[in-house]
Amino acid sequence: MRYIFTFFLVICGQYFVLAQQTALFPEYNYNPFIINPAYAGMALGPEASLSHYGYINSVEGSPKSYALSFHSPVSRGKMGLGAAFTRDKIGVTTNTTAFAAYSYKLFFDHKSDRPDWQVYDQHVLSFGLTAGVHQLQENLLELGITDDPEFSENINATIPMVGVGFLYNRSNFYVGISAPNILGDKLASRDDLHLSNPVYGYMGYRFFANRFNKIMIKPSVLLKYEDQAPMQVDVNITTSFSNKFEIGAGYRSSSSLNFLAGIYLFRHFRLIYHYNAGLKNSLLGNSHGMILSYSFDSGYF
Repeated sequence: MRYIFTFFLVICGQYFVLAQQTALFPEYNYNPFIINPAYAGMALGPEASLSHYGYINSVEGSPKSYALSFHSPVSRGKMGLGAAFTRDKIGVTTNTTAFAAYSYKLFFDHKSDRPDWQVYDQHVLSFGLTAGVHQLQENLLELGITDDPEFSENINATIPMVGVGFLYNRSNFYVGISAPNILGDKLASRDDLHLSNPVYGYMGYRFFANRFNKIMIKPSVLLKYEDQAPMQVDVNITTSFSNKFEIGAGYRSSSSLNFLAGIYLFRHFRLIYHYNAGLKNSLLGNSHGMILSYSFDSGYF
């Protein structure tokens, strides 16, 4: 059954190329910079994050990914700079990306109406650009299929990337949209690739649940659209307790439930654990993930 699952994923990859070419990014709420360069420099100071997903999963060939990123405000917060390295694998397909990002911000006011532990107090419209490279590897020979020319060689390709992103942020609301590679396969090292450009859209709301401003509720939604692939929808809600710890849950349209728990350590560290539980019709199984972030400036609370 495991080999059938892997074979199925590879077949889908041949005809719906980008359906498995971008990671699931369950950490989008805690590291939006990975999918949107407009987020670069949105924190009060430099921030570094390390994340992984899917390395504890009983289903062979299921998605596995990790990411390392860093971004920081510059020019008194008017601009942001950042860089990231990501790698994800599903079946015999491995995608590796490295990119740098720049953002420019238009501030509408400088008044903070949030407590000092809530860093998302900027009323700002941010524009982001990213440039990098994507390395695609498909080890098709591992499948042992000898009577089909489509599987007669491994595929290795280098694809230059240029992406754009927009983010509108207020103290209690945010909405963003990004396209990580608007060039698609136009500059790829191979002419036989047919890559589309994934588009991410996300939005969320923040409100306090008590009059002491200590408990914050944060519903959010992530949309991922790619040509010839079903739209992925993530709907989540988390509860934060003065940015000391938080819990959350959600649903993904690929028939799975999301759960998370986070703790903020020594002011500067944030550790998030998330668990994805596949439902009856899910082929991806159950997966675990971790996100570790470090804030270099004033910290998270």
